[in-house]
Amino acid sequence: MATLTQTDQKIAPATAIGAVHLTVPSLEHSRAFYERLLGLSATEQPDGSVLMGGAAGGPPLLSLYGDSSAPPRNPRETGLFHFAVLVPTRRDLAVALVRLVQGGWRLSGASDHLVSEALYLSDPDGNGIEIYQDRDRSTWRRDSAGQLQMASVPLDIDDLLGELEAAPFDDDADALMPARTRIGHMHLQVSELVQTEAFYAGVLGFDVMVRTYPGALFVAAGGYHHHIGLNTWNSRVADAPAPGSAGLRAYEVRLPDAPALDAVLARVDRADVAIEPTTGGAPLIRDPSGNGVLLTV
Repeated sequence: MATLTQTDQKIAPATAIGAVHLTVPSLEHSRAFYERLLGLSATEQPDGSVLMGGAAGGPPLLSLYGDSSAPPRNPRETGLFHFAVLVPTRRDLAVALVRLVQGGWRLSGASDHLVSEALYLSDPDGNGIEIYQDRDRSTWRRDSAGQLQMASVPLDIDDLLGELEAAPFDDDADALMPARTRIGHMHLQVSELVQTEAFYAGVLGFDVMVRTYPGALFVAAGGYHHHIGLNTWNSRVADAPAPGSAGLRAYEVRLPDAPALDAVLARVDRADVAIEPTTGGAPLIRDPSGNGVLLTV
């Protein structure tokens, strides 16, 4: 059994979220949606999956696996609440909004979270998506107890679109998400929060950033507002989806280097969390609600 030092109890500050892996009933349909409405580019893989990312040189954001026999996702089960696409600038968020409006796609929400501004929608299969832009960290505020202050107030759409006055939307130049676009965070539906916190904070080593939202918990590395959101709003005491269901297969927690990965794996071993084999070789573990976490470097 591995021996852990005090330093090893926390996940590395430079940890980030990598690609999100989804099972979709129609690969062709999903690919067309993400290309046209989100401005992502597609790269076909030898195993038949498709990687979706922004402009050349950027990281992959999604890995789509087609399976026409996959049972549809049940929004009352555990799994994906939304994945969050982080764009580099406020103008990029305005561009994303224009792209969605021009494509005739309805938003499900638009919020100012104090630390960020966000647009919300769902893909054709009901997978939740957030597109957001962070405010500068110097503007983030904390309450008297040290908890990061976050809220959900209506986004000023007119003010956001004002970003395009100096540099108007261009069909060609703005066809793709910028190369620096990445997955900023994940938001998951879970069945309860006590064991979930023990897994994400105790085993993986994330810091709890916000626990003031009823039925929710937000954890992060390196002082970020949240890398992972966890809620029971639709899924309290719910079951995990049947194996092979449409929706979330797994998401990547990307460690900065091999020693950081080894430290997490030592805690995984100590907690007797099972590691599942994968074709790519990355360790796959599951949270208490069955959500798959790929540990990558």
